[in-house]
Amino acid sequence: MSQIQFRKSLKTSDVIALAFGAMIGWGWVVLAGGWVQSAGLIGAILAIFLGGLAMLFIGLTYAELAASMPVTGGEHTYTHRAMGIHISFLCSWCMLFGYLAVVAFEAVALPTVVEYLIPNYNQGYLYNVAGWDVYATWVLVGIIGSILVTWLNIRGIEVSSWFQKLTVFGILSVGIMLFIGALLFNPEAGFDRVPTFTENKWSGIMSVMIMIPFLFVGFDIIPQAAEEIDLTRPKIALYLMISLIIAVVWYMGVAWSVGSVLDMTQATESKLATADAMTLAWNGKWAGTLLVIAGILGILSSWNAFLIGGSRLIYAMSKSYMLPAFLGKLHPKYNTPATAILLLGSLATLAPLFGRKMLVWLVNASGFGVIIAYMLVALAFLVLRIKEPTSMVRPIIIPLGQTVGVIAVICAIAMASLYLPGSASALTPMEWAIFAGWMVLGVVLYIYALNKFPGKSQAFMDEEIHAVKTKNQQWLKEQGIPSRAFEK
Repeated sequence: MSQIQFRKSLKTSDVIALAFGAMIGWGWVVLAGGWVQSAGLIGAILAIFLGGLAMLFIGLTYAELAASMPVTGGEHTYTHRAMGIHISFLCSWCMLFGYLAVVAFEAVALPTVVEYLIPNYNQGYLYNVAGWDVYATWVLVGIIGSILVTWLNIRGIEVSSWFQKLTVFGILSVGIMLFIGALLFNPEAGFDRVPTFTENKWSGIMSVMIMIPFLFVGFDIIPQAAEEIDLTRPKIALYLMISLIIAVVWYMGVAWSVGSVLDMTQATESKLATADAMTLAWNGKWAGTLLVIAGILGILSSWNAFLIGGSRLIYAMSKSYMLPAFLGKLHPKYNTPATAILLLGSLATLAPLFGRKMLVWLVNASGFGVIIAYMLVALAFLVLRIKEPTSMVRPIIIPLGQTVGVIAVICAIAMASLYLPGSASALTPMEWAIFAGWMVLGVVLYIYALNKFPGKSQAFMDEEIHAVKTKNQQWLKEQGIPSRAFEK
């Protein structure tokens, strides 16, 4: 097996910024009004807490596996070791769908946000897609943003991680201002507060929970870039969980801030509820503008992180003969999977041409794929606990592992059910068509790869697992840990 030549350059702050920045995109700015409108103040917070708790159980399975198998591609390797090459492809393909959708959507979110800062900047009407008017200036902003983020990623993980830390620092600074403003906010007499719960209590809570996969997808970027992380294995797992916890607290804090500052009418009518809450809390338009700028930083941080994660997953799939070989090439100077980055960047560059409505369908459909991937990782965690209870080196061992694994699987299934027909938040026919089209494309590519390279995918992945086991034994020796320590 050829040696992967990624540079180990990601430190503690890089890892947390990467995962947190991936999870905190633009949604916290534009969706918070809908949360409190649908579920009420406490209902929205409860929905995020319950959804976040489910993600934490799934995150625990990732944490143990990432520490044991710190290889590029993450779940690509976990699922193969547990359940074989076919499940590995299914899991990776579903996760790649989510990464691609977010990267494409950010190229549409950016020009949409700019209109808040520059009213009526949309000029040069082109056409209408699914009820959305597409303008030349709107498309141009998305294209410029895509080219910038793609270029940063090609230049190297050091450059993109520096950019990530800068954007996350800006988001956190403004977010803290929002929370402080909401704490100090003194509404006028007769202020019609957002109710604790809406009339349809559980229906409202479920309508917020359907957004959980979209809000929290991104912590899994850490396993994708594991070979570029210069931390001990236990710390990789630790910071994965810390980033998830910070994101849960962040979203709950945003929901509380918006619900505490806006009344129900304002929350319902606002286009950017979080920005309007910031304006009221600090009694100045400048505050709302500052928050929108933080939202733009959120778009860029999420965009950057998913380009990193998506390109590493494509790289791993290419090296294992599941995707074309040229996608597995590293840049000779920057040691980045440049062709994979260019592929994702090119798709993002084209995304604004399809309008916002089409991209919303794409994101919704991809959320179902992400949940399938999470469920398969949780299953892999359980299978490996049964299949290799003593032979698999686990630098961290999650207490009550099998119970945690079962809960993680149940949580994933429960979240997946929210997308199914009969649910109040089920996917639309168009979204099901998009999901089906992606899966058909995957089947075609996979069958082609199996026929063109018979047996090579299996052989490569088996060799990678063997290399992981060898490195794990070396790690045990370096740490002075006897192998029997993992026999409990």
